[in-house]
Amino acid sequence: MPKIVAIVGSPTPLSRTRKLVIEIQGQIVGQTGAKARLVDIAELVPNLMVRSREETSPVLEEALRAVEQADLLLIGTPVYKGSYTGLFKHFVDLIDYKSLAGVPVALLAMGGSDRHALVIDHQLRPLFGFFNAQTLPTGVFVSERSYPDGCINDPVLQNRISTFVRESVDAVKIRAAIRGLQAA
Repeated sequence: MPKIVAIVGSPTPLSRTRKLVIEIQGQIVGQTGAKARLVDIAELVPNLMVRSREETSPVLEEALRAVEQADLLLIGTPVYKGSYTGLFKHFVDLIDYKSLAGVPVALLAMGGSDRHALVIDHQLRPLFGFFNAQTLPTGVFVSERSYPDGCINDPVLQNRISTFVRESVDAVKIRAAIRGLQAA
């Protein structure tokens, strides 16, 4: 069964980023039947105070292994001063760089204004490019004004999210088909 792992990069528990990532992950799981796992940086904060993988706690090690074994990564991060959060980056720094080669990665970011929209292409794509991951074509940026009460009412943004979900679903199905052929 394919595994979809969502990483929420917000250091704030119960953030808007978390809410939207869970909603989108649910749509992808609903269309693929995949197994879902959420890695929430806010829940890992005490465990992230390490310098290397050798120092990780069992909780952090399990989260890292889930990411390294994913068939699709759904990344959601708030944007602070033009980039993803430092705790998110520290978590990513602990991932085995070989484990994400070819893994599809769907990129989503939320920020205070549209000035942060380039974080998808200028920060997140290069980060996952380092891992040789396959970042999906459509990234989604959601500004505060587009998500005021936990709902997206902008039809253009809703359409972009639909495309984002469809690309993610297709990537999971393709990856599952390839694994099936390899196992045969």
